Amino acid sequence: MKREKLFLTGYAKLPEGITAWELYKVIGVGMTVDKETGKILETECTFATEMAKNFINDLVVGKNIKCVKEIEEELEKYYYGSAKKPIISAIRSCSNKYKQIKNK
Repeated sequence: MKREKLFLTGYAKLPEGITAWELYKVIGVGMTVDKETGKILETECTFATEMAKNFINDLVVGKNIKCVKEIEEELEKYYYGSAKKPIISAIRSCSNKYKQIKNK
């Protein structure tokens, strides 16, 4: 049986003065999630550097979008960039969309 994937997105305003704000004004997070289990399969975000994008991807992939608190705790523990609050907010938005889809 082939598993279905969902594509979820979340956005949040970035703090002024950082490079990503100069480029985008908001941060966008896109992720593919296993529809049945909620496991995050892949992520991408609109950070200015590949290193930051890869860091978030490595931290989030394999986690479960249903357990967004666990992802937030990991970000609080390991991410010390200026966009911490916006990235958490964007991931929460993805989690909320997943819950809406599952509750249909």
